[in-house]
Amino acid sequence: MIKLRSLIVIFIAAASAVAAPHIAALAMQRAGPAMPDVALLAGVIEFVHHAYVHPVGSDELTKDALKGMLTRLDPHSDYMDAQEFKQSQADLSGSFGGLGMEISEQNEIPKVISPVDGTPAARAGLEPGDQIILINHSSTQGVSLPEVVSLLRGTPGTTVTITILRGKGQPFDVTLTREIIKVESVKSKLEPERIGYIRISQFGGDTAKGFKKAITDLNHSANGRIKGLVLDLRDNPGGLLSAAVDVAGDLLDGGSVVSIHGRQASDDKTFKAPASGDMLSGAPVAVLINGASASASEIVAGALQDRHRAIIMGTQSFGKGSVQTIIPLKGHGALRLTTALYYTPSGNSIQDKGITPDIVVDVPKDQQIAGGALLRENALHDAFANPGPLNHTPDADVTHPTIPQVKSASSAPIKADLIGKADDAQLKAALQYLDQIVDKEAAGSR
Repeated sequence: MIKLRSLIVIFIAAASAVAAPHIAALAMQRAGPAMPDVALLAGVIEFVHHAYVHPVGSDELTKDALKGMLTRLDPHSDYMDAQEFKQSQADLSGSFGGLGMEISEQNEIPKVISPVDGTPAARAGLEPGDQIILINHSSTQGVSLPEVVSLLRGTPGTTVTITILRGKGQPFDVTLTREIIKVESVKSKLEPERIGYIRISQFGGDTAKGFKKAITDLNHSANGRIKGLVLDLRDNPGGLLSAAVDVAGDLLDGGSVVSIHGRQASDDKTFKAPASGDMLSGAPVAVLINGASASASEIVAGALQDRHRAIIMGTQSFGKGSVQTIIPLKGHGALRLTTALYYTPSGNSIQDKGITPDIVVDVPKDQQIAGGALLRENALHDAFANPGPLNHTPDADVTHPTIPQVKSASSAPIKADLIGKADDAQLKAALQYLDQIVDKEAAGSR
């Protein structure tokens, strides 16, 4: 499975399946030379099992050794035991029990990346940047993210109390009721002047179908065809690679959307748009991003920017540009291993840097979340540095932007309850930009 966003999450998005036989084969081929190391590990586990002051099972020690080995590699690799893997597989259905937020870790404290629209976490007003310092009045300091996930999950209808530290304010308690999370990932509405607005909150199994339907419905509401589109990817933590490729493909006519390049040649792959995929027939598009736009949402923004199909507006995105492969281990859970990086059509890596908007639109102070600047990929422990562009000629279908690239810009994201509303300053800026483009095109056709 390719998982574009593998931050440990309460909401775990689905992933698209890929085979990784070369990984297993490679491990078997190299088993011989590694035997002294394996013997050392087995010997230590056996010694601790028999000599530690408290009884501890060898299976638990093995699990912890695997987790330690994988999580030390980078922020997104991990070992899932059988129960954790079963739980992640259940999440692939698109509905699951939980609170509805994505979290990562900073300084051994879980931190909210973004709440998911319409979930208990979002309704309770949790915000990007919130630190979860207590769960049911017990400290989270040093607790592994899988354990944090386990503590926050539970039977729908039961409650959990978390203590939040937001910015420099005083900690406060929030009691949340767990529920089955069923996310409606695509929402749309028709704005004045026949401009469409589509918000994608995450890239799930139903996103591609929902996006096509949203465009069809907007065209119908506009009595024929909308004149432009605002695609809102703010606070979108990512999800399915296939959904990102499909969404970008609905706005492009052929050519590259994203490419994946890893250590093994068999990991390399380029994903392309359909030859006549653009459902808007070239109508102008503005894409809104911010520091909580990660992974799959960065793929879409990067593809539309490189292909000069849309203007990217807002602030710097998260910068998660690595690919995780899920490798089941029969009877023993699964590995989630970083195996490749993904690149935009022009050959640029998003890893560590993110997508820089063509037009920076900061959030007004009175609309910003209270937690200050958002945690980004480059702040995560052991995160990869940007590897630089690929050493090949960019795709011929990539055009050069007419708007000069701006310097990286980041700021606190907009309050979640303002996204898409009448007072949303970033949305107003995108609508104003599209109005100007439409007016110019109308004047030129006279």
